[in-house]
Amino acid sequence: MFQILVAEDNKNLLMLMKTRLEQAGYKVLQAENGREALGIIEEQHVDLIICDIMMPKMDGFELIKSLREAKYTMPILVVTAKEAFSDKEKGFRLGSDDYMVKPIDMNEMVLRVAALLRRAKIANEHKIVIGELVLDYDKLSINGPGIEMELPKKEFLLLFKLLSYPKRIFTRQQLIDEIWGMDTDVDERTVDSHIKKLRKKFEDRPEFTIITIRGLGYKAEKNYD
Repeated sequence: MFQILVAEDNKNLLMLMKTRLEQAGYKVLQAENGREALGIIEEQHVDLIICDIMMPKMDGFELIKSLREAKYTMPILVVTAKEAFSDKEKGFRLGSDDYMVKPIDMNEMVLRVAALLRRAKIANEHKIVIGELVLDYDKLSINGPGIEMELPKKEFLLLFKLLSYPKRIFTRQQLIDEIWGMDTDVDERTVDSHIKKLRKKFEDRPEFTIITIRGLGYKAEKNYD
């Protein structure tokens, strides 16, 4: 059974989230601030965290930063009343994986939790399977009927990222930050160049498509389950 930690200082909302998650089959741990959440994580295995931003003692931003600096990799879903783009950007840059603005739909929350756990499983196994095509993160290789290929590291990481989150749009800057690092001097043309190379190498493959979102960036769509 997956174990989920909910860090939320609103006791009524905390209870509602706990009840709905337990109905969906998850075991739920509770914390009312970031400091309490850290203490729980140090003592128990946690598969996913749902956290508010505005909490006493240690807020959600501080919690996310502390976890990522300590190399914890579990998915983090932020649930907060802070809806400004700057707050969302800060949360994603610190290491959150998804974002919901209050008031939230509990059923949508459960769907997002399930999706994040699926992606975490992909990341932990270091493989993506699309039809008969297998992307192996550890070997930077792609294998399947009629194909056996090793890609340059940045090309592979770029493709693996897009296919880990099918249909999700990534801006060029997000891809630079995640693949090349936030302190790099690589510009957006580098992303475009790598996408062009990937498209050329896989132009005859039916398993997936890389789509340009004009003015934003890129997304990948799987054509097979």
